[in-house]
Amino acid sequence: MRWVLVALVFACAGAAAQPYPSRAMKLIVPFPPGSTPDIVGRTLGAKLQDAMGQPVVVENRTGAGGNIGTEAVAKAAPDGYTLLIGINGPIATNRYLYPSLPYDAEKDLAPISLLASAPQMLVVVPGLKLETFGALLDYARSNPGRISYASVGSGSASHLTMELLKSEAKIFAVHIPYRGFPPAVTDMLAGNIHAMFAIIPGVLPHVKAGKMKALAVTALKRSALAPDVPSVAELGLPQLESLAWIGLLAPAATSPEVIARLSAETMRGMNAADARELLGRQGFDVVASNPADFQRWIKAESAKWARVIRASGATAD
Repeated sequence: MRWVLVALVFACAGAAAQPYPSRAMKLIVPFPPGSTPDIVGRTLGAKLQDAMGQPVVVENRTGAGGNIGTEAVAKAAPDGYTLLIGINGPIATNRYLYPSLPYDAEKDLAPISLLASAPQMLVVVPGLKLETFGALLDYARSNPGRISYASVGSGSASHLTMELLKSEAKIFAVHIPYRGFPPAVTDMLAGNIHAMFAIIPGVLPHVKAGKMKALAVTALKRSALAPDVPSVAELGLPQLESLAWIGLLAPAATSPEVIARLSAETMRGMNAADARELLGRQGFDVVASNPADFQRWIKAESAKWARVIRASGATAD
């Protein structure tokens, strides 16, 4: 019996001493395949797989504005094998939009890296016959409640940017949240939704085809992808500057050594030329920050959009 116990002790010690990672890793994306978080997640997953020497599986867990997938990671074992591709809403702003959440992003998740960020484009359906940003505001004021707008989920940049516009411009529009970008675009192309803030490459082909009309970009200067579309700063509303962002997080109790390894490999992979080129075509600027910088970013975004939510009265609908 004694030799069995000794064997078990050595087996456990050997297992504990295994280098990280020693098995497949999982990246949970709380949004559908084909969405921008999914694209960024799969780009990173391929880089981590090469660097770590273990399979990296992307799993899409959608629903509740990203809260379902985020909860799954917040409650996962803090061993570095279950990671989150997080965005604005479930990480920084949903706690102000929902009466309660099944997780606390600040306490239950550990930032690893802000992966990428991007400005958005305000588009409307051609049927409204609105050629300028000012014309949209005039129409919305004259027809309160007649404008509907899509978002990729409550708390997302597409949602809160429109809520900020509504508050600043004193207009009213009806929020229709979707489970990600593809179904929102489909409904807009069908004429079921009137307006949307969206990542530029996702709607630019439809703008060029005349199926959507671009009125503004949410940056302080024009986008190289759409140089003919004015920035919100040009239009007199620089406070509408808004970035959609995507980051990598882990369960909060994950060891500092694992966080450091993941951070280093993430920054290396995201800064690779092919990753920058791929995400650049999606309208994203690669950031690839360290954990401390990402944590500061989350706090700043949370404070900024909490003010917008309180002022506008926005909810998760």
